[in-house]
Amino acid sequence: MLARLSISLMVFLLMLSASGQGFKEEQLKYGRVKKAYREKAGLVQTLMRVNELDSSSLHIFIRAFKQEHKFEVWATDSLRESYVILKEYHICRVSGTEGPKRRQGDKQIPEGCYHIDSFNPWSSFHLSLGINYPNASDRILSDQRHPGGEIFIHGSCVTIGCIPMTDERIKEIYILAVEAMNNGQEHIPVHIFPCRMEGDKYAKLIELHTEEEQLISFWNNLEEAYLFFEQNRYLPEFIVDKKGRYCFY
Repeated sequence: MLARLSISLMVFLLMLSASGQGFKEEQLKYGRVKKAYREKAGLVQTLMRVNELDSSSLHIFIRAFKQEHKFEVWATDSLRESYVILKEYHICRVSGTEGPKRRQGDKQIPEGCYHIDSFNPWSSFHLSLGINYPNASDRILSDQRHPGGEIFIHGSCVTIGCIPMTDERIKEIYILAVEAMNNGQEHIPVHIFPCRMEGDKYAKLIELHTEEEQLISFWNNLEEAYLFFEQNRYLPEFIVDKKGRYCFY
């Protein structure tokens, strides 16, 4: 446990020491990041050019859908008021079932509104991006003593609660996140859903869990974030109330 905490602390300090301009320069000191740029930077630049995005002010937003195994990267820049879809990826493997993570060891991928809180260029799974689970909502709704933690978007194709993207895909995603951080994006939002929260698939999911009132209430709350973005193509702000509910505005 101490070793894991030490690694997390080093990754966190790495972010603090190099956020904003200079972050990319610091990341490129690591061999895996340098190799990722050598192999994937051209593809990333093409994505930005095709979507007419200003690379010097690129900001990104990530959405993941567990049931569909889909992972989306959306992007915006200083000339836009809304996001455009940059690329959709396939999540290599999903552990657990639909529903949020509520305790250590449940193998669940979290569901909720998060952000990237760490970059790990020496990850055991090639490269990894940590998300801030447990967030303010999770700390209220999850096991108070053992909520779990250390949830990452990473390479490879194994998971007990993280989001594995394979080594090749994580190179692109990691580069996009580095570019956004280097442009001053302090928080890269990551929204994780059980599925696309509309249509027949979502209706069937609700029907399957109709007697689980607490779970349905949580999903109805999370649906607000999904629909807001679908309708507006920009992100709502939110706070978390004393019951752990997201209050979007």
